[in-house]
Amino acid sequence: TIYGVGVNIAARLEGLAEPGGICLSETIFLLTEGKVEAAFEDIGAHEVKNIAKPIRAYRVIAETAPAAPPSTDKPLPLPDKPSIAVLPFDNMSGDPEQEYFTDGITEDIITELSRFRTLFVIARNSSFVFRGKVVDVTEVGRKLGVQYVLEGSVRKASNRVRITAQLIDAPTSHHIWAERYDRDLEDIFALQDEITRAIVSVLPEKLEVADRERAGRKQTANMTAYDLVLLGLEGWKGMTLQGLAEARHKFQQAVELDPKYVRAHTNLAWTHVCEAFLVSGNEDSLDEAYKHAQIALALDDNDSWCHGVFAQLLFLLDRDEESEKHFGRALALNSNDADVAAFFANILVYWGRWEEALKWITTAKRLNPNFPSLYHWYHALALYSAHEYEQAIRTFREITELNFWGHAHIAASYAQMDRLEEANAELEILVTEFQRQSPIHGSDAQPATLEIALQRRANRYRIPSERKHFLEGVHKAGLPK
Repeated sequence: TIYGVGVNIAARLEGLAEPGGICLSETIFLLTEGKVEAAFEDIGAHEVKNIAKPIRAYRVIAETAPAAPPSTDKPLPLPDKPSIAVLPFDNMSGDPEQEYFTDGITEDIITELSRFRTLFVIARNSSFVFRGKVVDVTEVGRKLGVQYVLEGSVRKASNRVRITAQLIDAPTSHHIWAERYDRDLEDIFALQDEITRAIVSVLPEKLEVADRERAGRKQTANMTAYDLVLLGLEGWKGMTLQGLAEARHKFQQAVELDPKYVRAHTNLAWTHVCEAFLVSGNEDSLDEAYKHAQIALALDDNDSWCHGVFAQLLFLLDRDEESEKHFGRALALNSNDADVAAFFANILVYWGRWEEALKWITTAKRLNPNFPSLYHWYHALALYSAHEYEQAIRTFREITELNFWGHAHIAASYAQMDRLEEANAELEILVTEFQRQSPIHGSDAQPATLEIALQRRANRYRIPSERKHFLEGVHKAGLPK
């Protein structure tokens, strides 16, 4: 319910507008002028009902602000099972500082829904493209290739939370289900589970009992620990060393508050794994990651994200057979996890199985149509291994912020096609970027030379011929041995 004089004015102005037109009060006009692509006509002051003073009004001139043309993009085909996208819930708390909490609620609902193997659930990255936008759910369904869209809002005040949610059939825009929940904040996890169950109960297909049981697992009883994990998630999204360090501190605090909080342990391990992939992780860091991943798995062996993180850690520890086992477990537990599918594609390249890698990265991109640049990286690596150099270069160029390793692979790709002038130019960028970024390798925290770093990078390839293929390309581009 909305109250206030402004609402009364808005209701009266509606009567001044022609059918399909828009009228603004002088206050809104002054706030809007110059900030939107539209022209306005002053239609003078008007007496309006229940408002003491005349209201000066402005009419939006429609022809200067034509409607956007309908999308000509070919819609993605619907999967062969019920498919759903969860749009970012609106933060109704009146406090922008609570945005992370609202996002956390949305992400948790996505996670719980994705555990159901009989559903196809769009990844968070793609859903969150629509944050803060007035959306047409039919268009959302077209762009993401889903039958159903869930949208809602969160209002957090003191120790109470109100969540509204509605499920919509995207092709028809028909509302299938809607509900409002008012609960104590400490009941937030039970509430998320209740919302998840309500959604799946109205979707076609019967769902496995085991999936229902898994979806009901509680995360933590400590709301401060939960809050710290959400804040940590915000910190690592940029995938920078500083962001990872800040996120790690938050996750460590959460673990101290609740030593049995699975996600806090898993995410703490994940920051070490990410750092090792960005640079060469030192032994102490990987030991710390291993400790927390083991604790998390001991607490909940059915946590798919934990198995995915542990699988990458095992790869870094040269325990490939165990790594693949845990990737398999992660994907069996949550076949909707686009990130784990993408991570698996990346590791498959290093195992010399680029054909499988291309299939898995395709799966990841379908689950997450608005995928992050990291997916381009995994895809391009597989294309280089497949000797598809032109496609590899195009895909590397799609990466928003290309680091020096990207330039190394582009240089190698040009060299493999005997386009040595372009290869050498790319190599110069590689050397400059390497010196600028000054990566740290090893526990002594001393900058490594480019050749040492290159050899360490090449050692990720388990097949000698694949290792040679990478190094041969870079050296052919002009890097001295």
